[in-house]
Amino acid sequence: MARSVNRATLVGNLGKDPELRTTPNGKSVCSFSVATSDSFKDASGNWQETTEWHTVVCWEGLANQVAETLRKGNKVYIEGKIKHRSYEGKDGVTRYVTEILANTVISMGGRESGSSYSSDYGEKSYSEPSSYSTPDLDVSLSDDVPF
Repeated sequence: MARSVNRATLVGNLGKDPELRTTPNGKSVCSFSVATSDSFKDASGNWQETTEWHTVVCWEGLANQVAETLRKGNKVYIEGKIKHRSYEGKDGVTRYVTEILANTVISMGGRESGSSYSSDYGEKSYSEPSSYSTPDLDVSLSDDVPF
């Protein structure tokens, strides 16, 4: 039986300070944005640069460590998995979100240069929260796949 792999690796810079929240169940959740850049030569031979923005989410102990030490502009190495989800906003419109659910965060520069943080869960023992709240939205995580 073939196994599948969902693994994301990012090296980039924090676009804003991490935002730490607590769910109604008392679990810590931290989110922040990471920018990654790519350079290429266009058809005219001129160098172009593109930037992609990624939303990263950490839970529990990892969330607390990241919120305490990382700041906007820090270069970080992130390992985790890609998570797609949808939710209905207060206006009734369905929104779709793609996030990196981090299990390892390593600071590569800035305030805590060289610091490494990992979640305290293993691949098999981690159970993702079924829902969490953001300041403006009630967001539900779901593994339902529409196809």
